[in-house]
Amino acid sequence: MLPLLLQAQTPGTRATLGKLAPGLQAATAAQQSRPLRVRVADGAAFRQWARQHLPAAQVAQMGNDARTLTVTGLTPTQLAAAPGVEFVDVADRRAHEERRLNNSNLSVNTISVVHARFPDLTGQGLTASVKELPFDPDDIDLKGRVVNPGTFAKPYSDHATAMATLLGGAGNSDPLGRGAARAVRLATSDFARLLPDDATQLTQAGASVQNHSYGVGIENYYGLEAQAYDQQAQQLPQLLHVFSSGNVGSSASPSGTYQSIAKFANISGQFKMSKNTLTVGATDFSGQVAALSSRGPAYDGRIKPELVAYGEGGSSEAAALVSGISILLQQQYRDQHAGTLPPAALVKAVLLNSADDLDTPEIDYLSGFGQLDALGAVSTMRAGQFFGGSATQGADQVFRIIVPAGQQQLKATLVWSDPAATANAATALVNDLDLELVALSTGQRWLPWALSAYPHADSLARPARRRADHLNNAEQISLALPAAGTYELHVRGFAVPQSAQAFSLAYEINPPGLIWTYPARPDNLRPNTTATLRWQWSGPAAATARLEYRPVGRSGWRVLNASVPLGGTRTTWAVPDTATLAQLRLVSGSSEFVSDTFTVVRASAVQVGYACPEEALLQWARIPGVARYQVYQLGATYLEPLVQTADTALVLGRTQVPVLYYAVAPVVGGRVGQPGTTINYTTQGTACYFRSFLPRQLVDETIHFNVILGTVYRLKSATLERQRPDGTFEAVQTISPVSRTTFTFADQPAAAGRYLYRVRLDNVAGQQFYSGTEEAFLLRAGLTQAYPNPVTAGQPLQLAANTTGKVTAQLYDMLGRFQRETTVDGVINVLDTSGLRPGVYLLRVQTKEQAAQVIRVVIQ
Repeated sequence: MLPLLLQAQTPGTRATLGKLAPGLQAATAAQQSRPLRVRVADGAAFRQWARQHLPAAQVAQMGNDARTLTVTGLTPTQLAAAPGVEFVDVADRRAHEERRLNNSNLSVNTISVVHARFPDLTGQGLTASVKELPFDPDDIDLKGRVVNPGTFAKPYSDHATAMATLLGGAGNSDPLGRGAARAVRLATSDFARLLPDDATQLTQAGASVQNHSYGVGIENYYGLEAQAYDQQAQQLPQLLHVFSSGNVGSSASPSGTYQSIAKFANISGQFKMSKNTLTVGATDFSGQVAALSSRGPAYDGRIKPELVAYGEGGSSEAAALVSGISILLQQQYRDQHAGTLPPAALVKAVLLNSADDLDTPEIDYLSGFGQLDALGAVSTMRAGQFFGGSATQGADQVFRIIVPAGQQQLKATLVWSDPAATANAATALVNDLDLELVALSTGQRWLPWALSAYPHADSLARPARRRADHLNNAEQISLALPAAGTYELHVRGFAVPQSAQAFSLAYEINPPGLIWTYPARPDNLRPNTTATLRWQWSGPAAATARLEYRPVGRSGWRVLNASVPLGGTRTTWAVPDTATLAQLRLVSGSSEFVSDTFTVVRASAVQVGYACPEEALLQWARIPGVARYQVYQLGATYLEPLVQTADTALVLGRTQVPVLYYAVAPVVGGRVGQPGTTINYTTQGTACYFRSFLPRQLVDETIHFNVILGTVYRLKSATLERQRPDGTFEAVQTISPVSRTTFTFADQPAAAGRYLYRVRLDNVAGQQFYSGTEEAFLLRAGLTQAYPNPVTAGQPLQLAANTTGKVTAQLYDMLGRFQRETTVDGVINVLDTSGLRPGVYLLRVQTKEQAAQVIRVVIQ
């Protein structure tokens, strides 16, 4: 029976329903055992009250937050009516990973050109946390940079490992294994708990970015998880949370203001409704938003996702790349500000302000503020093109910018970490700031871009227009072809009911011109492939240029395309079959834009010639046009140069053998190109010279063995040896010299039976290497033989048969009494001897080709 206090209130009253998450408002008494997450005014007081009035209810505290509890034993409406309860939310749902990892391409978001131009920008000294299932701490692309690897629980998640690699892979396994921040430390966290990790845990790990590439169902309300993430942004202002938007972009929300509107408001999880985090959608290789990428608006009309990035398999990959670039922005700021990390609001402002516009002009609910531009973001941070301040009610702060003549665009973005709203608030914004741009010479004013939040598909798809924004805590103003002069950015406290609100303001001024982003200096284009060339263009959208190519050292340029649209920012090129240093250029009128010098060369695929205890041989095919090769070995954290050689083979001596991983890169025109795939030389199927030693047929009239070696390097001879009855071996056939890695041995012993063989290799230094031992049976066609004979009772009796049909075997004792029978179909068959007494038996074998055979068998 419920206590009088609960009985006196009617579940379902407006006040009670207002305390329930949307998905709980229709809950019934049948759901009483379902765990619920509850926000209370005083945790200790509620727990004491529950012990007195609800002894059957189970109450547990969530982490270090004394006001957030988990309660089991009441229906949602009954719990909402309890004293001190502020909000009742769903408990942890089962999160799911949101991607299928296909491949990575760091050129789409200009990450590869950031690596080329700023090689010291690697995330060194910073830590990112990957919240989902544990990634593989032994992955060689993460080697030496995992925080507390001994605590990771198996099994490791392939998805989490892929996210960690996209965020911070070193590229040790392959150039495609390099992530955005190759030197960042990486920590793991479990997404079984959907609330934020404890601040102490994050601080101890040193995490300044946490990646969340997972989701639950579509949830459109401001719940306790969204509230908690916004609260943590106040507690840890330098920590940025990055969420994937989800991969249900064609779906409709089952509840909320935007219920049943297909292809809108389908972000996967209410924790992504938080204001101070960053939600990321996915684009395809061409830069178009992927059809399955979840899109906004948020439940109250705010812009979600705020950013998109390349994610061939979905928004998980996109989020991981944005997390990695956020780390690089933090490092850039730290290195310029005496070791201090930037506010997360500044990192977010820089990312949003530098993003490339997609689809509908300016902001929209599909791509947010646009496509991640890593080069633009890093350039903004390096140039110090940002301001910080604090806004109060009615106060106006002014920041001046000088715009030179001939600029293509002026853009500014204001972001602030807003205080958490109350759970289930109709709108999440608490402190409302306004951004305005003013031209001093004319007094002309521009407001931010804002979207229609009206719940209809046509309204949500309308282009942005300039007006005051009272929904978002991120506002952006852009101005095309700004006149030269001084401009002022005004930040005004429109409604700041709480204490002064800190904010960050980033801006960029884009001059006319073109910047090549792919290929950049370290890049290699593979011959006989189709490469996508990329650039950034700031100029007339209709402008065209002539695309040309030349190998370095040649004076003439070859025309590849007479008219390339510069506004398209990319084109394809059929890469020639050559090995060279090369350049590209785009020529438009009197202007020419030349790319970095890059390499065109095939990758070097390493193979193992032999892997002996004292030394091993690596070898690779000679590449036409390449005279030298750089060999790498894996060090404590990264691939390290071992030696350069003109040969296509390298012997690893005793000092190198303990190092397992190696890669080879071609040297073209004096420049070391990208290495091929890194191999573990002990797992390539080649032992000490031998790749394979097997009988051609296990049972035959003449015994043949096929041998495959990894190399013939320094070999003098190969000898087939057969085991004698005393266990020693005798030579049967010798091949000398050994000129091929594949050859065959043959043997014809004097009597039918089972024989053991091995191969001995002799090298020029007098060393000998042996294969494993293999068995073979000499039998005429149609005959059978039993072994071992004698056989111990209970052990299997093997029956070798040189026949293609079925074999029937009947076992009799010496008095002719039938014991057992089996019908088998194979060259080696088994007869069970369990339960038979020791003695002599007769095995009658009938094959299709021959008359019955009788074999005397002794069972011991």
